[in-house]
Amino acid sequence: MSEPAQTTDSDTARLAELGYKQELHRGWSGFSNFAISFSIISILAGCFTTFGQAWMNGGPIAISWGWPIISAFILIIGLCLSELVSAYPTAGGIYWWAAKLGRPVHGWFTGWFNLIGLVAVTASVDYGCATFLNLVLANTVPGWAGTFTQAFYLFLGILALHALINIFGARIINRLQDISVWWHVFGAAVIVAILIVVPTSHQSPSFVFTETINGNGFNGGSTSGLGFWLYVLPLGGLLTQYTITGFDACAHVAEETRGAALNAAKALWRSIFYSAIGGWILLLALLFAVQDAGAVTDGYGFVGVLLQGALSSGFFKVVIIISVVGQFFCGMSCVTSMSRMMYAFSRDGAVPGWRLWTRLDRNGTPVWAVVAGCVAGGLLTLPALYQKNGAPIAFYAVVSVAVIGLYLAFLIPIMLRLKAGDSFEPGPWTLGRRYKVLGWIASIEIIIISVYFILPTVPAGVPFSDEFDWSAVNYAPIAVGTVMLLIGIWWIVSARKWFTGPRRTVDLPAGVATADAPVAVLD
Repeated sequence: MSEPAQTTDSDTARLAELGYKQELHRGWSGFSNFAISFSIISILAGCFTTFGQAWMNGGPIAISWGWPIISAFILIIGLCLSELVSAYPTAGGIYWWAAKLGRPVHGWFTGWFNLIGLVAVTASVDYGCATFLNLVLANTVPGWAGTFTQAFYLFLGILALHALINIFGARIINRLQDISVWWHVFGAAVIVAILIVVPTSHQSPSFVFTETINGNGFNGGSTSGLGFWLYVLPLGGLLTQYTITGFDACAHVAEETRGAALNAAKALWRSIFYSAIGGWILLLALLFAVQDAGAVTDGYGFVGVLLQGALSSGFFKVVIIISVVGQFFCGMSCVTSMSRMMYAFSRDGAVPGWRLWTRLDRNGTPVWAVVAGCVAGGLLTLPALYQKNGAPIAFYAVVSVAVIGLYLAFLIPIMLRLKAGDSFEPGPWTLGRRYKVLGWIASIEIIIISVYFILPTVPAGVPFSDEFDWSAVNYAPIAVGTVMLLIGIWWIVSARKWFTGPRRTVDLPAGVATADAPVAVLD
């Protein structure tokens, strides 16, 4: 028997131990598993679409120093999740771990947080892609105004296209993920080279590593005092926290990955590590290329003002087009991850209409889960139609929903792993005794960022203030709070009576041994 066949048999046996039949097609390599998370993290997406948030909330230091510091904390979170996916390589991933390590109620809330976060990250990536495509069209097509309304309709078109690719391109989706990796690597390298060679002048290291900016209006516009350091600057951390997310995709496609217990675990933390390095290089290149820092008056106009001031029209379009294609790949990967999670959560009866969302076509694709997730992403982004000119408050709100939903979903199983202690049975990749200190660091970081990202991002979004304007409201706390309330009531009134956590879809024959493997402790 060939090695791939032996590996697949072992994966199928391990999945049976966890309670599931092998229904999804297991044709992904370890590199393809890495590719989907690397593509969803997408430094060509997050580094461009949320750069303005960091620029207006802290300035260059929020980027040059904020990125590597926050990336280190995110890597710790990723290491904790790698240990869990190695032990439990299922498509349900995050919520399955919570239900296994805790009780059904933990799996219930984790699953809903994860699903909401994946819907939001899909919506935010595709809306960001539409925004940049809108910028290209405004600079290319005569009469194209580049309005928020036009961006929204482009967003709906991109979302629909991603749904179609995931449904009808199922046989090649893993190959597209592989192509996406190389597009991100070489595309980012081309952009960095352009930003080094083309601009006539560059900023000094002093500007890049010490300059502070407060452009959101809080703290009286001052860059000193506790108001700046404890409120304004942390809001700029949304750039890093949002860009480096979605890496749980490695878990969601684990049932489609060969050697998942080891390959998915390695792919998860490596996707974070390599994205953090590549993203920092790209961001520093952008900072050094700034020509007139004072010309940037709002987060939305940052990319256009910065790049158009530093580059000729031709090079400007090259950079934006590279970014748009990268963002398109990213959104495609987000839909894949989201649909697999929805399929898995529905497989255990947690999502209304679960029989429809678990239907697979002849290619093993959960078609209706793809459609439902994309429709939900479109509905979540509807407020973007009603925002006024200026900073894209609706976009940043969807970004915040994505970050909060996903990271709260990560928090629950990490804390349950801490509680399990030595009773936890590791897979072939484990943190060893380091799980305690890393788990606590990860948990504290998630709690802190979840608080910051529900706060108002501009003074006009502060309730009961004289300048309050509904169009400036960060509706992340409304969206997340409403969902928490609804799923909480649903649990108390109904779900606790019938949701028992993961349901077995296969029974192990008597005498079947488990697929144990030697344990590899993190060096």
